[in-house]
Amino acid sequence: MADKPKAVKSAPTYAADRTKPVTVATLLDMKRKGLKITMLTAYDYPTARIVEEAGVDAVLVGDSVAMTKLGYESTLPVTLDEMMHHVKAVKRGLSRALLVADMPYLSYELDVREAARAAGRFLKEGGAHAVKLEGGLEVAPVVKELLKVNVPVFGHIGLTPQAVNRLGGYKVQGRKPQDAERILTEARVLEGAGCCAVVLECVPADLAKEISRRLQIPTIGIGAGPHCDGQVLVSDDMLGLTEGGPTKFVKRYASLRGLAVQAVADYCREVRDGDFPGPEHSFSSPA
Repeated sequence: MADKPKAVKSAPTYAADRTKPVTVATLLDMKRKGLKITMLTAYDYPTARIVEEAGVDAVLVGDSVAMTKLGYESTLPVTLDEMMHHVKAVKRGLSRALLVADMPYLSYELDVREAARAAGRFLKEGGAHAVKLEGGLEVAPVVKELLKVNVPVFGHIGLTPQAVNRLGGYKVQGRKPQDAERILTEARVLEGAGCCAVVLECVPADLAKEISRRLQIPTIGIGAGPHCDGQVLVSDDMLGLTEGGPTKFVKRYASLRGLAVQAVADYCREVRDGDFPGPEHSFSSPA
């Protein structure tokens, strides 16, 4: 008797509609309908094409580009112009997914009008649909200022990498009751300020569940458990392109770095041995 074919999980109807561009209103509607939001980072055109074709709902050009692509030790050194370069490249690869641009360190903390100008550039020049900024109570005035110039804003609380020096490292946030209460308050303040979504990074799953239950806007988790309205990962991490082992909250869906290293090693060996290029890769003069 032949084996029964394995059942293929069908995508939710809304997520399967590849003809409609995803907007911030789409994400809110998905939360209301209980449909999970998928988000990944991209930093260049080919990656944007891949995640778009695969059906991701939203793409984040994260300031994590500082470490994954530019070789910095943290997210702090990356500049507005460097971010803009990558946002433009990703935009050229997207037609449907919502594009979110990270506001880099010192582009929004010091002056709300300069923050609005920088965020507006991401929409006007970069083609982004929204920006993301880190912080809680202290950035609520910035969120309100950005809304004045019609820039949708994603908040980001919990572990905020731009504050790594103040936090003393990349640590889970909100384990103590008073810290959990503070993060919950920050989430509600950001919603009240006008954020269209909030990223929760490295917080306990039960805290993320409570925040997701209380907010009307979507929560996007990264290291925040399964109860958020959506999930985001750094694409290089989940594809296995980064060196070293992944952090606890990353699931590696492929191990592409090893394949790439082997492919380059094979190329080097064939060139040195005279096996490449062969006749099939060479041109001949016309007879």
